[in-house]
Amino acid sequence: MPMSTSTPLSETLPDLQGSDDHRRIPINKVGITDLKLPIRFKAADGQYMPAEAMVSMLVSLPPERKGTHMSRFLEVFAEFSETLCPDSIGKLCETLCQRLDAEQAWVDLEFTWFMKKKAPATEMEGWVDFTARLSGAHDRSADPSQRTAMGVSAPATSLCPCSREISAYGAHNQRCEITADVCLTDSMHLEELIRILEESASCEIYSVLKRPDEKVVTEVAYENPKFVEDIVRDVACRLNDESRVNWYRVTSKNFESIHNHNAFAEIIKDDTRP
Repeated sequence: MPMSTSTPLSETLPDLQGSDDHRRIPINKVGITDLKLPIRFKAADGQYMPAEAMVSMLVSLPPERKGTHMSRFLEVFAEFSETLCPDSIGKLCETLCQRLDAEQAWVDLEFTWFMKKKAPATEMEGWVDFTARLSGAHDRSADPSQRTAMGVSAPATSLCPCSREISAYGAHNQRCEITADVCLTDSMHLEELIRILEESASCEIYSVLKRPDEKVVTEVAYENPKFVEDIVRDVACRLNDESRVNWYRVTSKNFESIHNHNAFAEIIKDDTRP
């Protein structure tokens, strides 16, 4: 007998994911990971800038349900992908809970964020890239029900205080990578977090430097020597004064120029995320 053309095909096909599972074992997290998707992320000037993100989206699954509906993750993400920011990631997770009938949902994104910076003397412009992270969680039974976290890894310069102190002239310096992941209670722009990291180093870095610029950054670093311990403590001090941050993890890795190892330090506010 031919199928009625007025009946949607989705209503005639079996829904195995929504069927009953006899094992009665809940699954903590299920969903999709390691998916590259285009996004637009909100910059400090209010514009949404394009980026390519590595995305993971997960939900909890109750013991009686056989599976989750994977395609719905992408449907929901498409609704938010053009206007992503720390304020919207929690709503994305809440929508996942609603559409997939889940108690909990998690979303994680990692993407490259570019900032145009002017050299300190000549003011010539160039792009500097940062690795940015954005994550959110929603739990229907928790209070507060939503959590939002943002993170970034920023390149910078560190100059060794010991080397400067004991040397007749000069001091060895190195590139370093400073990272901060923060849980937010209110909106914060990614550029604000980047500035906190850069200002906690001996000197920030630039992509375009002419000779007058090189003179400036060399002298700035020399006048602002910092151990790896100094860097993470200075970032932590700034974040402790920031009312929008209620948890953080700060690290710095200094890529040593005169040793066959890297120097590393980490500070975590409390030991558990809120």
